[in-house]
Amino acid sequence: MSVFTMENESDTFEIGETTIHRLGFGAMRLCGEEIIGSPDDEDAAHAVLEQAVESGVDFIDTADSYGPGVSERLIGETLGDREDVLVATKAGLLRNREGEWLAHGEPDYIRNQVLASLDRLRTDTIDLYQFHRPDDDVPYEESIQTFAELQDDGLVDQVGVSNVSVEQLETAREHVDVATVQNRYNLADRSSADVLEVCEDHGIGFIPWAPINGDDLDEHGETLDEIADEHDATRRQVGLAWLLERSDVILPIPGTSDSDHLESNIAASQLSLSDDEVSRLTALES
Repeated sequence: MSVFTMENESDTFEIGETTIHRLGFGAMRLCGEEIIGSPDDEDAAHAVLEQAVESGVDFIDTADSYGPGVSERLIGETLGDREDVLVATKAGLLRNREGEWLAHGEPDYIRNQVLASLDRLRTDTIDLYQFHRPDDDVPYEESIQTFAELQDDGLVDQVGVSNVSVEQLETAREHVDVATVQNRYNLADRSSADVLEVCEDHGIGFIPWAPINGDDLDEHGETLDEIADEHDATRRQVGLAWLLERSDVILPIPGTSDSDHLESNIAASQLSLSDDEVSRLTALES
């Protein structure tokens, strides 16, 4: 099996004072089914994390709700507090055994969760702390101000937001220097195109979640297959390559618990699409 690395990858982005490769790793899938509990093989989860970093991935995204707590723990056990890897996590969602994702943006809860995340990640300061989802029962400004206070207290280096509208992003920027936004965005789902535009205008990193969702890729399967065949690639690789070409602020974080899938995702960073291919993909309507 060939091993792809990002050693020569020059496509980078700065989050605060840290420069990262734009293709990161999403650690949600390291948990058990429905993102609840531990994986069947924790050694394999550790190995995938180690493989990602050894391949040059230096941006890892997780959340306290993944597991809950499991993904953060696995990252802490595997990587510790490495200076050459930026670890982003989130707070603001509750979980239950039914697999629900329940918004919870109460300030005291966030202050409690940051302490738990620091412990699981085995660090003194969280590199990038993101508000996972606005809570309709809590004024958005109160939740965001809590993240700003955690930054002032030195518990958090950079602050990000997730699942936001343009209005919510602008509100957040009134309270804190927003380093990143994480919204759903991929080839078929471009509902956050207006948020991406604001990020481009202000140099804010845009982290697309579900960057290569299989159902979304199937929506434009014929075009993807045609382009993939030209490069001896897969649909997923073409979808990732398009995201990297789509905007200089886009930071895809494809997630997997499988070593081969990880290698394939990393190889996508080396896939060079022609201007015509990028235009064809960009012009597709969902």
